[in-house]
Amino acid sequence: MSKTFVENFGIATALAPVDTTGAAAVGDWISLKGYESVTIIITQGAWAGGTPAVTLDQATLVNGTGTKTLGLLKYWSKVGLAAADFAETAVVSDTFNLPATANTVTVMQVHASQLDVDGGFDCVQLDVASPGANADLITAIYILNGARYPQAIVVDPVVD
Repeated sequence: MSKTFVENFGIATALAPVDTTGAAAVGDWISLKGYESVTIIITQGAWAGGTPAVTLDQATLVNGTGTKTLGLLKYWSKVGLAAADFAETAVVSDTFNLPATANTVTVMQVHASQLDVDGGFDCVQLDVASPGANADLITAIYILNGARYPQAIVVDPVVD
């Protein structure tokens, strides 16, 4: 019998559903020690305005030790209730802005090899800046792929 999605992938909350009115949304840290990559899915709900910046950070521990920005290459997005396909967008710096569009789904992929592995970095965190004084709703999850130890118990990504 084949394993289920939950048995094959690590799943962790990046951002619990939140109204980001006037505040940044700082995601939980996860460790990629037990995984090859993480897919980060951001979902925007009701959206009154702002275009907050999205940044990924890396660290050596899940408490944020030695935090530094992780460079992004691209992301994919679509309006969840209207668009059929995801549009790929190149990132020209370490950050990009979410659109001021309700029901947008944004996806990023980070491979463990993109982190400063030689410097001991194996943890990732999602940060979404304040959208300003707008009542904007957002949530995000991490889906960890490529378990390094598939015969073992699934590695908890929120523990070092």
